[in-house]
Amino acid sequence: MPVHRLIPPDHGFSEAISAMTATQLRPEVRWSEIPSPGKMAPHTWAANAEVDLHDEELASGRLVVLFDPAGDDAWDGRYRFVALVQAQLEPEFAVEAMLGDVAWSWVTESLELSEASVHELGCTATRVVSQSYGALASRPSTVDIEMRVSWTPDEEPGTDVDLGPHFSAWSSMLAAAGGLPPAPPPVAPIAPAHRARAPHAEDPR
Repeated sequence: MPVHRLIPPDHGFSEAISAMTATQLRPEVRWSEIPSPGKMAPHTWAANAEVDLHDEELASGRLVVLFDPAGDDAWDGRYRFVALVQAQLEPEFAVEAMLGDVAWSWVTESLELSEASVHELGCTATRVVSQSYGALASRPSTVDIEMRVSWTPDEEPGTDVDLGPHFSAWSSMLAAAGGLPPAPPPVAPIAPAHRARAPHAEDPR
């Protein structure tokens, strides 16, 4: 007798993710799906991404999409995006007092550029300055920035949420951290606005 496996319903989550990942991103962004954390929500999806220009990696990051069909009071919605953005900036950013404000503008402008309507938006920007001394004094100073961003997509009652603009917004945050100017997905800029490259951390979490 054939054995019928019962597949629990995902309430359209798979279809929403498939539509989201079909979104055309700017050409410098390369992403790949990775195993998602299973305990953060009933349904999850995750990806890593890098921003490359002229064979140089400018920024890297991670995205996790959470979905609870019953909704989550802490999110104020059914979906929650959790993004990580990392880049290594020029040494002069070590004394840039407004770097946190600049990082926040990368977030808000990326969402606006992608026409991603959100609420419960939050961001933590961390700057790490590394300087070497003694026998290691010849090593150049480095400035790393790490942004942890989360938001809830706005949903119209009775309609299917379009996650594509939010996926695009994440890629724009990566591009901005990597020094690339705002650009529609099909347009490739000539050079970054600031010299940034992705930090080489073993575990970005």
